[in-house]
Amino acid sequence: ITRTLLRRYGVVFWRLLAREAAWLPPWRDILRVLRRLEARGEIRGGRFVNGFVGEQFALPEALDELRAARNPSPGTEVCRVAATDPLNLVGILSPGPRVPAIVGNAVLFLDGQAVASVEAGQLVHRAPVPPGARVDQDLTYHPPPRPPQIASQAALPL
Repeated sequence: ITRTLLRRYGVVFWRLLAREAAWLPPWRDILRVLRRLEARGEIRGGRFVNGFVGEQFALPEALDELRAARNPSPGTEVCRVAATDPLNLVGILSPGPRVPAIVGNAVLFLDGQAVASVEAGQLVHRAPVPPGARVDQDLTYHPPPRPPQIASQAALPL
């Protein structure tokens, strides 16, 4: 079970498991296995996610991803996640209310931040979007319009 949690999340800590099933072993049992894996060098222990107290454990691959996330690539990444998906950690790992894990609810992420959700058929704005951009009721993201491009002098025919 502990290895499954590590593969699912990459980083595991007590607060993260609030969304998991009630039949999950108690945290103290999972913690014992995590400490054993750390002692064998299979995972790393430390503080990887800000704002959460207690021990945290991560797979080496997850640490590489966290380091890469510090320097995001240019551009906008948009992702829509169903509220029933285990990746819906809004309100668990981020400030603000949770998005209930009910069929029909969904969350829209823009560059890793939850900007909107649909809950009980209603659009809920969670964070501001870039000026000129908008989010529709069905969580379709419309980026701001690009300014018109001026053709360079070299591209004009003679």
